[in-house]
Amino acid sequence: TTSKSLEMIGNILLPAPAQLLSHRLSLWNRRPRPGPWCSLSKQGHRFLSTLIATDSDDISATRHLLRKFVGSSSKHVALSTLSHLVSPTTTSHYRLCSLALPLYLEISEASWFDWNSKLVADLVALLYKLERFDEAIILVAETVSKLGSRERDLCSFYSQLIHSQSKHNSERGVLDFCTKLKLVLLRSSSVYLKQRGYASMVEGFCLIGLPRKAEELMEEMKELGLKLSKFEFRSLVYSYGKSGYLRDMKRIVVEMESMGFQLDTVSSNMVLNSFGSHNELSEVVSSLQKIKASGVPFSIRTYNSVLNSCPTISLLLQDLKSVPLSLGELMGNLDENEAILVKILVGSSVLEETMQWKPSELKLDLHGMHLTSAYVIILQWFHQLQCKFLAENRVLPGEIIVVCGAGKHSVVRGGSPVKRLIKEILLQIGCPLRIDRKNVGCFIAKGKSFTEWLSNYNATIHEWIS
Repeated sequence: TTSKSLEMIGNILLPAPAQLLSHRLSLWNRRPRPGPWCSLSKQGHRFLSTLIATDSDDISATRHLLRKFVGSSSKHVALSTLSHLVSPTTTSHYRLCSLALPLYLEISEASWFDWNSKLVADLVALLYKLERFDEAIILVAETVSKLGSRERDLCSFYSQLIHSQSKHNSERGVLDFCTKLKLVLLRSSSVYLKQRGYASMVEGFCLIGLPRKAEELMEEMKELGLKLSKFEFRSLVYSYGKSGYLRDMKRIVVEMESMGFQLDTVSSNMVLNSFGSHNELSEVVSSLQKIKASGVPFSIRTYNSVLNSCPTISLLLQDLKSVPLSLGELMGNLDENEAILVKILVGSSVLEETMQWKPSELKLDLHGMHLTSAYVIILQWFHQLQCKFLAENRVLPGEIIVVCGAGKHSVVRGGSPVKRLIKEILLQIGCPLRIDRKNVGCFIAKGKSFTEWLSNYNATIHEWIS
């Protein structure tokens, strides 16, 4: 039964030998991790802080805290805390993550608990990361027994396991559960299940940086008479590109297009990002020109992918007090390739899509933009506003707002690089936009004062802007 299996797991949750524990902890601490506990509730944060302060050798005290927390918490608080512990981006140290399974055992006994295979898959992936394979095997066996002979549910569970393992970058986990999923698919007569199962295996190998394994699976799909979709090609394009196999990436793009799958915005951004991250600036230029000619719309991520590949812009942004303050001045600092890229980008409709122009307010939203993109967009925005103001004699709304975020998701909480950049630029050009007292993630100004400033803003109109 479930309770007996879980009891077996609990019985083997004993402290690891000191030497092994020290080794595991040293490996764990080498992994790069982002800022602390932003998604946790206050109650969950207090609970984890209490666990950290508790003597790790006092098992009974730890179990008492776990039981008390689950008993006094809502379903949302308990599950969000568990989700934090099993997340691949968790900042918790080894001991906290090793308590994810005992916490799950307590939660599974709560009256409100609804069993679901995805939660089990995420927990198994964490146990693989912690090298607690015995507990992981018991959890998987218990779930497989629960699902019985239901093919669709079994395939879904193994697909969830592969996805969870790939998020933790576990090659062993992906290989283990791809093998198990293949066995289920071989016994199945359902084309639908085979299509979905192979797609999840292709994605898994792509996510852990094994695109050649993924391509072998795609060849198997062809042999089995299964249809390849844009999903598999897109995953493979990005995996080859991210891994630095740029020639293979280009080969797959050609094959993808020959099968009738044209590059869309997402796929195009993957290609641009891959070339840019490997310093192939000339390839970024030629790719962006082809994308523009094909009519594929740009996005904020296109700006991010392209501008992050421009070394001059990145270098200029290292000293915010001396950055160029107009598009014309910026263009004068760029080399030929970078100038071409900026010219193509500012000729797109991305800026219009990030603006909201209402009778009552004009809002520019910089969310989702990297520092390079926010820099070019704000200069482009000032330039375009001056064009409309002077050439079209338009009246600006009563309130002007620039949304840059308060830095909740920054490496240093509250220290938004985009906010610092915008603040410095506004200060240097004397713009009346000021931080909103009600929302520190926004800059705000009255339309009248902004209009007066804009009419005197010395930004030269350049013919190269399309």
